[in-house]
Amino acid sequence: MAKRCFYEVLEVTKTATDREISVAYRKAAIRYHPDSNPGDPEVTEKFKEAAEAYEVLSDPNKRARYDQYGHAGLEGGAGASQFHDVQDIFEAFGDLFGGGAFGDLFGGGGGRSRRPRKGRDIRADVTLTLEEAFRGVEKELTFNRNNVCDACEGNGSQPGAKPETCRTCHGHGQVIQQGGILRVQTTCPSCRGAGVTITDPCRECRGRGYQAQRVTLTVNIPAGVDTGMRVRLAGEGEPSAGGGQPGDCYCFINVKQHHLFQRDGDHLVLRLPISYCQATLGAEIEVPTLSGRATLTVPKGSQSGEVFRLRGRGMPDPQSGRQGDLAVQTYIETPRKLTTRQEELLRELAELEHVHVTPHRKSFLEKIRDYFTGSPEEDEEASEE
Repeated sequence: MAKRCFYEVLEVTKTATDREISVAYRKAAIRYHPDSNPGDPEVTEKFKEAAEAYEVLSDPNKRARYDQYGHAGLEGGAGASQFHDVQDIFEAFGDLFGGGAFGDLFGGGGGRSRRPRKGRDIRADVTLTLEEAFRGVEKELTFNRNNVCDACEGNGSQPGAKPETCRTCHGHGQVIQQGGILRVQTTCPSCRGAGVTITDPCRECRGRGYQAQRVTLTVNIPAGVDTGMRVRLAGEGEPSAGGGQPGDCYCFINVKQHHLFQRDGDHLVLRLPISYCQATLGAEIEVPTLSGRATLTVPKGSQSGEVFRLRGRGMPDPQSGRQGDLAVQTYIETPRKLTTRQEELLRELAELEHVHVTPHRKSFLEKIRDYFTGSPEEDEEASEE
């Protein structure tokens, strides 16, 4: 079954703002929530569909890829949906509804047991040269990450002591507020969802259960990445306070500007100076590329600003591996200095073309020489006076 357009799913236009998309998703999530439509698999699928649409359209990178390539641009890569069941959606977007798990909006998501929350994701920034982005590279990252405290093994209590059951939520980690027919279950404000409180905090981590440590990781950056893309290191984020899965580390890519090439998606642009003779008579010119040297054929009569394409000499697509093109834009470079012979030939050409040019100007040394020897031009000027 073909997927519907994500903008159609959320009933927004392609020019919708982030806020408009967020509001539209909240409305769709409440309308199709499994607890308000029990036993209706079709509504549940719409609930998942709305969550997938919001996941893409709320992320600037995924939205840009979707706008350009549609659903095909999200398949099998960083843009693919990470939702395997409804509970994943509850945990991913709970914050949209004022704390707690998403399913708690209607009283616990239909009786599902509360799973330990995943650890916090962390961010690491990676800077690459264009050459590194072209071929792919292995980078070593060093950053700070909270790891489980060795002294208390993560429970936050001094060795020998134990956490006490939270008196506010009685160990559930959630509290229920009810107004009329609506029951809202949110994270307990006393224990922050842990279900326990620390009475004798660990002296090493001060009851937090974790300590900041310097971590070094190696990440493989695929070929073709661009600024704004990210590489996910699963399980390399911070540990879960409730014993759940650790978070992920997302490596955000920044590609430095190159002194020769400009990037346009998977394509590269090179501005190449050529001489008047090369443009007029045609030439074969050796040009640089990120994969080595290449020969560019400039046809006779080429004009300044013309663009020639070298197929498959651009950047690889990180999803398909398909190579972009190198666009070579030529411009005619005017020489600042000429030899005497070059100037003579150009003046002869100007006479043949009947083109008015600035007359030849004598050098300072020539003027000194003529002053002592006397030149024909000066004699004529003297006679006229």
